[in-house]
Amino acid sequence: MIQKDSLTLNALNNYFTHQDSLEIFELIDSLLSMPAEKESQLAVRFGYNSNIIADNRTFNIEQFGLAPGISYYHKTGLYADYTAYWSKEYNPNFYLSVPSVGFLHTFAKWYSVLGEYSHYFYNQPNDSTVSVPYTNNIGLSNYFEYKRVVLRLDYYLYFGEKTGHRIMPSLGVNLVKRKWAGLDRISFYPTFNLLFGSEEVVNYEIYPDLLARVLYNRTHTSKLPLQYERKHTEFGIMNYAFSAPLSLSKKDWTFLLSYVYNFPQALPGEDLSLQNSGYISFSITRYFGL
Repeated sequence: MIQKDSLTLNALNNYFTHQDSLEIFELIDSLLSMPAEKESQLAVRFGYNSNIIADNRTFNIEQFGLAPGISYYHKTGLYADYTAYWSKEYNPNFYLSVPSVGFLHTFAKWYSVLGEYSHYFYNQPNDSTVSVPYTNNIGLSNYFEYKRVVLRLDYYLYFGEKTGHRIMPSLGVNLVKRKWAGLDRISFYPTFNLLFGSEEVVNYEIYPDLLARVLYNRTHTSKLPLQYERKHTEFGIMNYAFSAPLSLSKKDWTFLLSYVYNFPQALPGEDLSLQNSGYISFSITRYFGL
């Protein structure tokens, strides 16, 4: 699939979660601010991030990633999106594309729900032996707003070769300034996120009859293994994150700039080398009224 065999959807999970989080919140926030007679819209965007896998080299230009995309939002709440991911770090460079369909419904100014299905198409070399455990995603996002405070609760089900669950509560403050410095709208949305999830953990344990196996191996040509592989599923905290997105809007253009800092956590029994790290991302979106 990719030059880094260890890279799977799980390794990219922080990037998808927080990047999509900003885009979806921007969508809901912009739709809520539209006049009631606003028609359906087509949105074309171009995104950049300084470090896709957030591996503690945030400002290394050699690891940047690009994410062009196009979205169609119908006034009934239905929407479709297609995003492609490009990075100089991987081979092929266009290593992933993600089409999504979903539905957004606003019950009131203080409560919105979004449901979405996504499929992950990995561009794999012909000689690739890397398996991708997750290729599908079904998610449900709940948004509660009270004045400037935004509480969000997401649930995602990843499935493919195996199944994984993700739950992400978040708390943010939406600070908005309108008609300032020649801009129609400026929004600053600092947020704290928690990511809970399940993952299959593999541990190697010693056989109870270790001594008998050692003695057997000393006198026989065929050897008995001293350890066995035990797979089990663990659930717990996977990441803490702080994000600070700034959105600037002028007519049909929106510029979104964000910094995200992650505190990844290993699940019980996981043998992972994790480092706190951050990345910068931005996107430019052009809206077309239909």
